[in-house]
Amino acid sequence: MNFKQTEEQELLLESLRELIVRDGSEDYFRDCDERHQYPDRFMKALLEGGFGLLGIPEEYGGTEVDNLTLMMVAEELTKAGVPSYLYGNALPVDDMLTFGSDEQKKITMEYVKQGIMPFCLGFSEPQAGSDSSAMATTYTRSNGKVYINGHKTFITGANRSPYMLCMAKDPESIDPAKAFTMWFVPMTAPGITVEPLPKLGMNMVDSCEVYLDNVEVAEKDLVGAEGKGFVQLMKNFEIERLMLAAATMGAAECAFGDAVRYANQRIQFGKKIGQFQLVQEKLTYMAIKIENMRNMIYKTAWEKDNGVSIKISSTLAKLYCAQAAFEVIDDAMQILGGIGYTTDHRVSRLWRDSRVQRIAGGTDEIMIHIAGRAILKEYAK
Repeated sequence: MNFKQTEEQELLLESLRELIVRDGSEDYFRDCDERHQYPDRFMKALLEGGFGLLGIPEEYGGTEVDNLTLMMVAEELTKAGVPSYLYGNALPVDDMLTFGSDEQKKITMEYVKQGIMPFCLGFSEPQAGSDSSAMATTYTRSNGKVYINGHKTFITGANRSPYMLCMAKDPESIDPAKAFTMWFVPMTAPGITVEPLPKLGMNMVDSCEVYLDNVEVAEKDLVGAEGKGFVQLMKNFEIERLMLAAATMGAAECAFGDAVRYANQRIQFGKKIGQFQLVQEKLTYMAIKIENMRNMIYKTAWEKDNGVSIKISSTLAKLYCAQAAFEVIDDAMQILGGIGYTTDHRVSRLWRDSRVQRIAGGTDEIMIHIAGRAILKEYAK
């Protein structure tokens, strides 16, 4: 298993670093964060630099790369202070390219090529977070049309996305495993109400409540196969969770670098605080956690690229990295002291934004449940 960067990866990451220096300064992201404003200028620069279509198949105008390269790009971005939740759109888009109709694929890619996320993911509901089977949003048919009714919550980007990939259940279905179907719902359809939710972090994108009141769609808006919604939903969960882990690790590296530089400069009691053993202890364990995170992520990406099942390894990576990255960022804030708690320093933003990674994409508890069952099953053979 060789993780030495290839010449192509080195050139790609160097180009990315140059782009970030030019278009993604910390002052810019701080301003976007304070204004709760999407960083359109930077995302446009990413698109023009070829990174917005990275991981998209060539037949759709993208650049195909392996999963390890995608993880390296996510890490490099967030290591430079780019918010971790801004990258990785190629993964949910791939679901549409796999299951969508020709018309749905065309619509999706027209938006992607403009740097617009074509759809938000309408899965979570007030009573259905970790328990996806508790989703209550329904679809019914009448006079040749389909009508969707329900309430979605924590839907990221719902007020910016042209469409929603909406999961709804057939209330007449007897088999719960076959009750759910995905629909491609225009967010401008009558009956849709979107209300942003106030939250602790991730200020550059909104998480929203979405109410669907007799929202009319057509049969052509069905995505994939009827009754196969859960199967389609699970397709990219493993690699999406790995992408979350990689982006969160990069944020930890960013905070770690800031803390080390500060420890080399800050004078207290007549010497640099980095000379105090308690600070050195923190830095040492922070470095170990980052190394562990990188090893887990790179190894799991390598496994995926080489056809090895990552059901357990991706779950373990997401669980560990979400926890360890937050611990690293929290220790960085401790080393920085008061300045790290102010909004003048990016560590406070990293701290706020990273906490949600233990919830988003599957909570810690769900990761333990998935990994625990799989481990037991593996040793029962």
